Parts: sequence; C-alpha cells; structure tokens
Amino acid sequence: MTAILDQLRTAPKSVLGKLPGVSTDDDESRRPLPVSGMLAAACTLGVGLAVLTTLTLVGWIAAPRGTLGAGLPGVFRAAAQLWLAAHHAGFAMPGGRVGLLPLGLMVLPAFLLYRAGRWMARDADLRLRLPARLPKNSPREQANARRRAQLVLVGQAGVSLAAPYALLAGLIALVASNEITQPFIGEALLSHFVLAFLAGSLATARMIGPWRIMLKLLPERLRAVTVGTAVATTSLLASGLGLVLVAVVLNFGQVRELSNVLAPGFVGGVLLLLLQLLYLLNAVVWASSYIAGPGFAIGADTLVAPTGVQLGTVPSLPMLGALPESGPVPAWMMAVIALPFAAGAVAGVFVARISPSHSYEAAPLWGFLTGVSTGLVAGLLAALSGGPIGGGRLSAIGPSPWEVALSVALEVGVAAGISAGVANLLLLNKKARAPLDKAAAPVRKAGAAIAKAASKVGLAESDPRPLPGHWMDATEADTQEIPVIRDDWQDEHASAEAETLAQARPRPAEATPDGPPRPPRKDIVDESDDRGGHVIYVDPYAWDRD
Repeated sequence: MTAILDQLRTAPKSVLGKLPGVSTDDDESRRPLPVSGMLAAACTLGVGLAVLTTLTLVGWIAAPRGTLGAGLPGVFRAAAQLWLAAHHAGFAMPGGRVGLLPLGLMVLPAFLLYRAGRWMARDADLRLRLPARLPKNSPREQANARRRAQLVLVGQAGVSLAAPYALLAGLIALVASNEITQPFIGEALLSHFVLAFLAGSLATARMIGPWRIMLKLLPERLRAVTVGTAVATTSLLASGLGLVLVAVVLNFGQVRELSNVLAPGFVGGVLLLLLQLLYLLNAVVWASSYIAGPGFAIGADTLVAPTGVQLGTVPSLPMLGALPESGPVPAWMMAVIALPFAAGAVAGVFVARISPSHSYEAAPLWGFLTGVSTGLVAGLLAALSGGPIGGGRLSAIGPSPWEVALSVALEVGVAAGISAGVANLLLLNKKARAPLDKAAAPVRKAGAAIAKAASKVGLAESDPRPLPGHWMDATEADTQEIPVIRDDWQDEHASAEAETLAQARPRPAEATPDGPPRPPRKDIVDESDDRGGHVIYVDPYAWDRD
C-alpha cells in the first residue's frame, strides 16, 4: 500500500498542483498534514475493500445462489459490511442485533492504517512548535517541554488520519445497508475514528525513534504503569491462548466430528477455517476471562467457569467442540486462578524497575494502580469479544465486562502492589540488587530475542529517512531539522561534559621543528578558545524583569 501512496508523491506536478495546499516547488516540499492524512485514509479504505471484495467474491462463487445477494452488487455490499465488521461496528437485524464480531478481522485495517500513518509522517509537513519561553536553568524541564510538544504533534497526526477516515466510513455504512441488516452509523464513525487515531499516532511516534525510545515520550510514572499494564495483559492473553490450545487438543475428536457434520467441501472448508482463525482472538479473551474467574456464556442461562459448567445447545461451529461438558469441574482446574496473580507479580517488578520510588508506601500504590488499569483493559477486551447474535438464546454470548474488569483489577492489583513494594525495597538496598538483576536476566534475553525476530519480519525496522519538518519556536525565527533518535544516540549534556573534561586535562608538550618541545603556556586558560578567553552571557528575558 505504501508503494501506491509513494506514486501519489511522485505524480506529475500538473496533477498534484490541483490539490488544495499542495506545493510543487521541489522534492523537499511537503504537503500539509490534513492533505496527507486524507490521501492516506482514502488509500487505506480502497486497499482494504479490494482485499475483502476478493474474499467475498470467492465465497459467493462457492456459496449457494442468493446467499450473498443478487449478483455483484450483493457481493460489494457484503464486502462493505465485512469492512465495517472489521472495525467492530454492529448491525441491526429483524428481532435483534449482531454484535459478536471477529476480533481477528481487525488486524487487516489496523495494519493498513499503520502503514498509511508511516507514509503520512514521511510525506506531511510536520513541524514541532516549542514554547517561546522555554524553562531556563533546568535541562529536565526543557526536555519535558520538548516531550510535550512531541506528544501534541503525535496527536495532531492521529486526528489528521482519523477524521477523514471516519467520514469515509460513514459513507460506506450508508451504502452497506440492505433490507435485512442495517449498520449502526454511530458505531461505525466511532470505531473507525478510534482505530485510525491509535494507528496514526503510533506510526508517527514510531518515526521519532525506535520502539524502546517511543515510551520515553511519556512521563516516568505513566511510562511505568503503561509497561506494567502491557506486561500483565500480555501474560493473561498468553495464558488464555495456552488454555485454548490445550482444550482443542484434548477435544480434537469432537471438533473433527462437527466439521464432518457440516461437510463444507474444499472451498467451504477453507473459508470455515479462515472464519475460525478470525474468531481465535475472541476465544483467547474468553479463556482469559475463564482464568480470571468470571468465565463466559454461550447463550442465555449458560456459564463456563472454573466453578462449574452449564451449557445448552451451542452453535455448530467446530471450534466450540473444545468446550467442556456440563457439570462440575475438577478441583485442580481452580489452580488456573493463580495465573492472574503471577501476571501481577511480574508487572509489579517492571513498575518498580522503571520508576523506583524513595517512598516505601508509594511503590505498592503504583503497583495496585497498574492492576486497575489492567482490569480496565481486560474489561474492554471482554466487551469487544462478546455480543449478541440476534435475539432469543443467543442474545448473551461472551464474558461479562464489569465482572472481568473487577476480578482482574483485584487479582492483578494486589499481586502487583506486593511485588512492586518488595522490588522497590530491593532496588533501594544496593546490597540486594544483584539477586534481582540475576532473576531479571532471562526476561531481558527473551525481550531481545523477540525484538530480533520482529526485525526479521519487518515489524521493528528503522527507517533511514529522517522525520521531515523542523524544530521551531513560536516565532519561527530559528529552525533546525527534527533530530531522529537513533540507536547510537547520546545525551547532549553528557557529551558536553565529556568534552569539557577532555579540554581541562593537561596537554603533553608539543615538539617544535627547530628545537626541544615547547612547554604549555600558563597565561592562556584554553588554547582552543577562539573568542579571546571572554564569554558574554546574554539574558534573553532581561527585558521582562525591567
């Protein structure tokens, strides 16, 4: 998709000159940010709809006549509905609504939006505006002011991509309506805007520096809570994925029997397998809810939880054959409830290491706050993974969001608070830091291995082209290119300090061609000083004090 967008950038000037706000002076000219965002949004929608239309056309050929509507217009309308479902926009239908949508389908628009955001960040005229009066005599305050300006720029880029993307989605929702299903336009606008804003902001922040540098845009405490929440959520989802795989292996005979009953054929079997892969992430979230304790439902008056299983007639989807049978659950299955506490303990260690606190009471509170944020994320995932399919018994499918959020917040929060307090105490005690560093070594090695694997598949590549634009103050009087943080980036204050110390060291005597070495002069403090030894400091804010 980025190749298509690059063609727009190298198109004839006679064509691009007709676009509002487009400059055709030279290659270094950049489009305004809203124009680049509109082009990126339009290309994302075009590519995504083309992919889904192709898949829908294959299904239309393999399906019985009339299933996807009459002729190609029905195919295009079905593809548009799939595109809306990929953004988790629900549909109204006679007798109820459709809200159980595959989370795996969201990967396609998220990937396209991320690539479009990367292109937008390279193509647009991004200018970072710093305050006219920066904090003085404090490098930390100056760095905070620069970080806040960077966050404003990232937010502007996200809105520039999300606003036109949501408006185009509203048009698609109007076209996708038919006699049976009518998309909710409000949900379509909101879901498209949120997904595009997150992808565009992340892509723009990625252009500033590598992945490990991106988090430094956030304040230290917020960065610690964010990392801790990500670690705990990832641990819960990994545990849920393991539980799903184990259940499928143990009940593989039932899964194969359901597949044989459907007898979909070759093309239908491929589409059925693709459908189950798209719903795999929903199943992982349901398994995480099972591990947390509340469990999930497969219809009204049903429950699948560690405390017991009560099922009725379930839909004939082969992957649902991995569900346990109705009745009491073995006592050893209650051990899965310990997994959220383990995830919280690991998250608490990360919180303490990223942002240690000199107050012994503060570290457990930040750990518990990490558990609360993890509970909110788990509740949001539970809400997105479930939903109704019409009315009747299938009006309640999936976990309860508020029950999952409360359970995860308490389980992860208590464990994270205890581990953060203990880790913070060990970090403050210098003699006890060695065992903690030794215990964290496998985690660091695993993170390095994941980063190396991501770089091979193109998820962590570093773009050699710098971020366009300038660092500018409010008056735009003095400009310089935006620095891109690289792997070999060094602190400017540390470099200046090292240079000063190097100049202060006594220099060896220099040999002259006519005689013995000339001793160093005592009357000059710094021979490299070309300003005569006099430095005049001008206070730019002196006029404000008069």
